[in-house]
Amino acid sequence: MAAKKRNEQTEVETTGHEWDGIQEWNNPLPRWWLWCLYLCIIWGIGYMIAYPAWPMINGATPGLLGYSTRGEVAAEIARFDAANAPIEAKLEAADLNTVGDDAELAAFARNAGEAVYETWCIQCHGAGGGGAKGYPALVDNDWLWGGSIEDIYTTVNHGIRNEDDMDARFSQMPAFGDFMSEEEIASLVSHVQIISGQEGNLDLAAAGSELYLDNCASCHGDEGKGDRFQGAPDLTDRIWLFGGDEAALTETIANARFGVMPSWSARGMSEADIRAVSLYVHQLGGGE
Repeated sequence: MAAKKRNEQTEVETTGHEWDGIQEWNNPLPRWWLWCLYLCIIWGIGYMIAYPAWPMINGATPGLLGYSTRGEVAAEIARFDAANAPIEAKLEAADLNTVGDDAELAAFARNAGEAVYETWCIQCHGAGGGGAKGYPALVDNDWLWGGSIEDIYTTVNHGIRNEDDMDARFSQMPAFGDFMSEEEIASLVSHVQIISGQEGNLDLAAAGSELYLDNCASCHGDEGKGDRFQGAPDLTDRIWLFGGDEAALTETIANARFGVMPSWSARGMSEADIRAVSLYVHQLGGGE
């Protein structure tokens, strides 16, 4: 009765639907709201015609206006490339050792190199060049292939142990587990632990010393100081690429390691970018 009374007072018709005495009023939407809805529909149809909208097999419908967000980004990149072209050409022609004498060029190289590093290098070498297991730190003076600016440039340019560049740095440690017994490998591990200042089995280390001179000294040196020309690491400084505990050393000696770094020139990195990132790495703190 109360519902009927309110209905009579507001003079709103019902739809004829009723559930347990509850009636559904036929209360239409405001006219302004409907016009807004119709205008939005018309605008949406116009947008789909004018701009890329419907995904197809090989791309989306281009739209009558031919607008492309990728094209807009490409144009912006081209604009910056054109603006940086003169100073990039200057960087390509400069002696890497004297770039620091030109404040403007040095600042550009540092900023550009940081951008290149954070795009392509940070995944392996970490933020700030701190490195990770299997990926060398770039902030110390322990360099497998040398830490001068020329050495760093060559490493970045050609890479290490890759198949894309004939000038890639290359070295190969044999897997001694293929022809040595477990006891012989254990003695080599003990010898390396001793010369690196760790605790080790002295009896095993004595036998390992002979094995080391016969099998390892040709690359790592009689005293284990390494050879940068061959990419052989120093075994005495306790800076380990794959770990220096007994388990890690056993794995390294028995099965060897074969880390690969890509040739960035082969991957299409420009000469200016290679020089910039080399200069950036050199100034991180470990460059010689």
